[in-house]
Amino acid sequence: MDVPIIFEKSVPGRRGIQLPESDVPMPDLHAVLPEDYIRTTPTRLPQVSEFDVVRHYTFLSTLNYGLDTGFYPLGSCSMKYNPKVNESVANLPGFQTVHPLQPVATVQGTLELLHRLEEGLAEISGMDRVTLQPAAGAHGELTGILMIKRYLEARGETRTTILVPDSAHGTNPATAAMAGFEVREVPSNARGGVDVDALRGLVGSSTAGLMLTNPNTLGLFEEDILEIADIVHAAGGLLYYDGANANAILGRVRPGDMGFDVVHLNLHKTFSTPHGGGGPGSGPVGVKKALIPYLPEPSIVWRNNEWQLSDESPDTIGKVRSYYGNVGILVRAYAYLRSHGAEGLLAVSDTAVLNANYLLQQLRDRYETPFKRRVKHEFVLSATRQKHRGVRALDIAKRLIDYGFYPPTVYFPLVIEEALMVEPTETESKETLDRFADAMRRIDQEVDETPDVLHTAPHETVVGRLDEAMAARKPNLTYQPDAGITQGGRSS
Repeated sequence: MDVPIIFEKSVPGRRGIQLPESDVPMPDLHAVLPEDYIRTTPTRLPQVSEFDVVRHYTFLSTLNYGLDTGFYPLGSCSMKYNPKVNESVANLPGFQTVHPLQPVATVQGTLELLHRLEEGLAEISGMDRVTLQPAAGAHGELTGILMIKRYLEARGETRTTILVPDSAHGTNPATAAMAGFEVREVPSNARGGVDVDALRGLVGSSTAGLMLTNPNTLGLFEEDILEIADIVHAAGGLLYYDGANANAILGRVRPGDMGFDVVHLNLHKTFSTPHGGGGPGSGPVGVKKALIPYLPEPSIVWRNNEWQLSDESPDTIGKVRSYYGNVGILVRAYAYLRSHGAEGLLAVSDTAVLNANYLLQQLRDRYETPFKRRVKHEFVLSATRQKHRGVRALDIAKRLIDYGFYPPTVYFPLVIEEALMVEPTETESKETLDRFADAMRRIDQEVDETPDVLHTAPHETVVGRLDEAMAARKPNLTYQPDAGITQGGRSS
């Protein structure tokens, strides 16, 4: 695994491509550029052959960890297998070569597919209309909150506050603040749900709405959801559904039936489209009838015997993304819905919930479980027992890498000390879950027997333990040939 970096393969004078001499005279750089912009020393680039480059990057690609290579139990993100049939459909020539500026008469099939996807997502979520424009879940949140704001303004109401549970995704308060609202936190009760009495004390004439995930970020279903909806609506606010955890409820219950007015759905979480790497994502937003006029435009309509893009609502919040969303991702989601059907989507959520509860049962004897009740598609462990014996949640996560597993989410939700948030998803087998549980139990045993192994993990990787905070805040990308070697691999 200790592979030379590309600079160490460099040989003076070696090159991968040779260009003919330029027949254009080189100008005097001092005459056309400021002195500060003129390089006085050679560039420090590796001198390698094409063969060196191909072998180097081909090998690096084999070191990449992804869903096609291993279990990815990243809590709150539904990192599940992406069926390859979805890729095949998205790569059909009619979808792959479409251009966003084509006349609508030439993309009737694509527009019909998008419209049918809207209808499917509306039915699944219990909403009356859906827009596919938002490019990610957080973008969908902003779209939904801006619609709530415009709706209230149209009613002549000045409401300034959005309520957010203390276990919420960090994007919820960030979205509300970005939209110009004051954020107020709603505490959890002893069972991990919204404290209804506290909520009653927080709502009032300034309440614009409540942003809620159900099941929530602790993997627990909000048992008082109908009462919560009544409290918010009675105060004149609206209920916003963060769809990050919709993977747990497909076919069983719909946000619209719980009392939610606005919903966003993460297609990359629930509907198995590519996830991570900064995109492309997709976060469609559904609304109840009263909010339809405020949806982003253009919208897809059937008019004069063809599918058209309409831009006619005077109350719309306007366009939130260029063209009509990430169409390639939307095609994949449509293929996923059609290939599963109603019974298949029900099986998705049932299996996700079964897998999570099975894995939780395997681990609850070694790790603290903050809430003693059934979970939905994910659960949160606390490493407080291990902390009292000298090992932190981060140490456990790093050690899991040596066992061949991508670590779960750590230190989130913030309301749980030493949190380890695990989501097995419905696509993992019992054998995989058993191997993961066995690794977690062996790590707990190592806490007492070989704690230093955990404090210095991982050991079986190209690089050893890194300072993630420093790497993110002060990245150093400069090649340092004399930087030395770290345990587990090279430092550069």
